[in-house]
Amino acid sequence: MSQHKSLQGPRGLVVKRNVLKRFERVELLKKRGQWKEGDRVVGLKKTIPAV
Repeated sequence: MSQHKSLQGPRGLVVKRNVLKRFERVELLKKRGQWKEGDRVVGLKKTIPAV
């Protein structure tokens, strides 16, 4: 369901997500050095988004 234009801010609807998609979690784990090529993408470690 969409929101009426009068209720959105000047740049549209911008919401900060606190849940990462799987590919975002893999990228974050790669940056932290906790991901190796060939690891499974199912059952990833819990991650906290970088601020």
